Amino acid sequence: MQNPTWIIGARPFGGALSDVRVMGAIIDAITPHGERAPAAGDTVIDGAGMLLLPGFVEGHTHLDKTTWGMPWYRNAVGPRLTDRIENERNWRRKSGHDAAQASRALALEFLRRGTTRLRTHVDIDTDAGLRHLEGVMATRAALADVLDMQIVAFPQSGVLKREGTRELLDAALREGADVLGALDPAAIDGDPAASLDMTFALAAKHGKPIDIHLHEPGELGAFTLDLLLDRVEAHGYQGRVVVSHAFALGALPDARRRALLERIALNRVALLTTAPASVSVPPFHEARAAGVTLFAGNDGVRDTWTPFGSPDMLERAMLLAMRYDLRRDDDLAAAFDCISTDAARACGFTRYGLAPGMRADLVLLEAETIAHALALRPPRRFVMANGVAIAANFTR
Repeated sequence: MQNPTWIIGARPFGGALSDVRVMGAIIDAITPHGERAPAAGDTVIDGAGMLLLPGFVEGHTHLDKTTWGMPWYRNAVGPRLTDRIENERNWRRKSGHDAAQASRALALEFLRRGTTRLRTHVDIDTDAGLRHLEGVMATRAALADVLDMQIVAFPQSGVLKREGTRELLDAALREGADVLGALDPAAIDGDPAASLDMTFALAAKHGKPIDIHLHEPGELGAFTLDLLLDRVEAHGYQGRVVVSHAFALGALPDARRRALLERIALNRVALLTTAPASVSVPPFHEARAAGVTLFAGNDGVRDTWTPFGSPDMLERAMLLAMRYDLRRDDDLAAAFDCISTDAARACGFTRYGLAPGMRADLVLLEAETIAHALALRPPRRFVMANGVAIAANFTR
């Protein structure tokens, strides 16, 4: 039997000095510093009074698209969503972009910087078929003992206007995708009722949750949200749907927004935001006060859509705090929740947290508090994922 690992004299969430004992892949105990002593042969990590946090959660990224670690991509794409979709498809076809190689490089960097749970959307379309899915599934398999990865089968080009996409999504869910994605049922598919009916029928067939990209603005987005919530209720899908982006919620009259948030909370639909600076975003405090789970992710990280994004989730939490003008220490702690407990709950990652019995996903860094960590984003001094120490040069 493997000897335990101890983290001695760290400060969980910035609190009192404590000692954490890890047995295998599980947090076995958290005790006041010095109350219990490691035995001979135990592995001891000096916490040195550092801040101890649970591993971070990336709630929405696209590992298959990234150019991380590759030559710089020169972006000259047009401004529309459809411009970016077509540009990416053409670039992938011409460049022979390898989703397995790309996803592994970025997933490893997420791990090294403390992210131990991750949800990635993977393009499924009639040009690429399941090729991108197969590449990301290879990365998931290679890192399965350290990185808890969910894969969303995502129709980046929509479904209804590209014959054969539904069948590909069906195959993707059958072959290992964890979640069914969807995209702008009105603006892209052109028939929101039919698009949503197809999505819910296919998800229910496979017993999979749903994560829908909803960029539709204003009242159009609100109309789509109402249609989606109708289907959540009809299919009994409460607690099994995420709406990513939900820009419409940031640009509605007060009464309309409040009514939607109330209904979203009632149906336990979670909202994902990347906290972009250029468009409206769901209201932070109002959503939380309504009982809505609001969490965060990068979206793309250095790809043909954007040169930005980072595998450092503390940076994403910081950007979220800046977008929402969060300055108080308690508000910054709430921003951290968006890449930790709230993200884990929204995605359905289990055994998450800094407590006995939880999976041993731990991050040590030199900061006084969570707010200090978001402001400073210091190097990770120690990362553990599923009980495995992740060195700065960790690879597979």
